[in-house]
Amino acid sequence: MTESAPVTFGIKTTPMHTTYEQIRRTWLQADEVPELEHAWLWDHMLPLAGPPNGNLFEGWTLLAALAPQTARLRLGLLVTNNLIRQPAVLGKVATTVDVISCGRLVLGIGVGGTVRSAAAEQSGQAESPGGNGPAEYAAYGLTAVPPGEGIGRLSETITIIRRMFTEDVFDFDGRYYTLSGTINEPKPVQRPGPPVLVGGSGPRLLRLVAEQADIWNIPGPPHASMEFLVERSRVLDQHCADIGRDPASVVRSTQLVISTDDPASVRATVTGLVAAGFRHIVFGVRPPAPGNVPRWLADEIIKPVLRQASW
Repeated sequence: MTESAPVTFGIKTTPMHTTYEQIRRTWLQADEVPELEHAWLWDHMLPLAGPPNGNLFEGWTLLAALAPQTARLRLGLLVTNNLIRQPAVLGKVATTVDVISCGRLVLGIGVGGTVRSAAAEQSGQAESPGGNGPAEYAAYGLTAVPPGEGIGRLSETITIIRRMFTEDVFDFDGRYYTLSGTINEPKPVQRPGPPVLVGGSGPRLLRLVAEQADIWNIPGPPHASMEFLVERSRVLDQHCADIGRDPASVVRSTQLVISTDDPASVRATVTGLVAAGFRHIVFGVRPPAPGNVPRWLADEIIKPVLRQASW
């Protein structure tokens, strides 16, 4: 990343063990906080923590409901599971949300659930697995795939969706997906289409990011160390160099799960991330949290960081 790249901050609301009214309130609050430029949901079917029978809302449906109630925030899923929806169906859904939001969608997407072979595990060469657990896949009739297949499917999905954003009609004959006479009208408000954010950290995934993504997202501390994030960013730099792409053209994004009991530590982490080239920062706040989380983030984290910025 270049020194002059803008820094943006966002909020991620986890739609589990909560209510629609609570999520809606947080998004409306965030829309009134100019320091927050983007807001995110996720793409799971069962809670990843706590009672498995707790509330959980489907991500794209919820995003479509929240989009017309906000006016300013860029919005998306961090990230869409590529194994849940067929590529052209996802392209139609994404186009619809971009129209509803008057051109504010960021298409966040990832490989989805993967299974590692025993040989890959023993060699230490396996890609990072998807975030969805086996219970979720069994409950919803989904099928996890080997990492290589997952990356291949994701690549084809991005190609298909970008063509849906820009072409009147097309056929597609890939290894995993075949389409005939695909038409997508209306087109997205954004031209040539919403930016594509790809999440993940494996070496083959980073090659795909270099080839096809506008934004790369990786979980940050405490899930991964600063050293790991920096090392992965350098791998992405090399992939970009290998294909003749300017590494600075890929925005580096990370998401932080934080608590409100030590804002000084959060500010220090954010400052370090930005100095390391991560210019797209997404906050997820653990409960208990203030009644107005977006305002707390602006006052306790974002404004102090920007006041002390040296980048």
